[in-house]
Amino acid sequence: MAHSPEPGPAHDEQWQHVIARAHARAAGLATTLKTDDLLPHSMLDADFVPSVQLNIALFFRSLVMEHELTREDTRPIVERALRLIRDGMSLEEILTNYRVGTAFLWSESILALEPDEYPLLPKLGLCLTNYLNLVVTHIATTLIEDSRQPRWDILERQGEIAADLLAGREVSGWTGAPEIPIAESFIVAAVRLGQPAPGTLTALRDRLGLLPGTFLYRDNGGWIALVPLRPGDERDPASALASRIVLSNSAIQSEFWIGVATALTRADIPGAYAEARTVAETARALGRAETVCTRNRMIFEYSVAAGGPTLTALSALLDPLADHPALLETLDAFIDSEFNHNVSAQALFIHRNTVTYRLSRIAELTGYDPLLPSGVSTLMAARVGQRIVTYSAHTANPHRRRSDPAV
Repeated sequence: MAHSPEPGPAHDEQWQHVIARAHARAAGLATTLKTDDLLPHSMLDADFVPSVQLNIALFFRSLVMEHELTREDTRPIVERALRLIRDGMSLEEILTNYRVGTAFLWSESILALEPDEYPLLPKLGLCLTNYLNLVVTHIATTLIEDSRQPRWDILERQGEIAADLLAGREVSGWTGAPEIPIAESFIVAAVRLGQPAPGTLTALRDRLGLLPGTFLYRDNGGWIALVPLRPGDERDPASALASRIVLSNSAIQSEFWIGVATALTRADIPGAYAEARTVAETARALGRAETVCTRNRMIFEYSVAAGGPTLTALSALLDPLADHPALLETLDAFIDSEFNHNVSAQALFIHRNTVTYRLSRIAELTGYDPLLPSGVSTLMAARVGQRIVTYSAHTANPHRRRSDPAV
């Protein structure tokens, strides 16, 4: 007579309680993650939080399953990884993502245990190790299978063409077929991320990628699209691009910004690339209302941002206000109201005389009088510089919370 198998983890009441608590803890933290605190810019556009949530859900579901995860079970995660690799993320980055994520799940699971549940740690560690090995195996297997498909060569070739054009190099020859046509002039669009909702970036990439003759390239700050220029596009490239990808350019948002510039010849592409990057990164740092931006629509801010080394010096002009947030707030309101005392007072819910007093204090502390044209123009430039420098400093150290997940 056959013996029934001993109760496994799925039938153990204590095990079930541990899984439930650990799952709740990890899932709760995953919903509050800030991607720029975790990963380098090259990983920021990975629809990060949904990936974390997918892996957490699947891992804890695997702990109560009676069978090993199948390729169908892991298909959503594998397809996400495959898409990122096709878009330019290296396999090394993805595997690093999982390594950091495994450390997160382990540490959070330990914190969810009570002292009398510590004997379950070896079992939990084995399950986590098995999950990591299985998912990575499925990703690697699918990647090898996909690399044998003809379209892989086309995607790789498109990336090579984009890299050559952006660097100002002659497009290298290719022995593959068919040859890919390349336009003579482009709208160069730099995509920089703010706080995108799940799926936002994927949808944007798809819209850009479907435009005929477009080349996509993944740089260290986001995405670059080389979109063939159509007759008349050079007059208003921002509106032209927004129209072609059916994107509203009016609503205030914080998901992403697109800086655009035109390259009338292939030789103009590197310069247009630098301009589009500066526009997009400045718009993001300043929280511009419009999604698609050009230099001409923000010429003052662009001129400040393009100053390079002078940005730090400009920003430093406002250091005397660092301990006076009310003065900085008043300066912003005064600039936003186009130097109108009454409108500034209404925006700040203070008396007009208080605005006047605070402006005089700004003049005393900084040496620049906001009531004089020369003073307010300098303060405006300093405020733009400060916002850009502050934003750059905030994102300069993406590894400061490496105990958090990157699954």
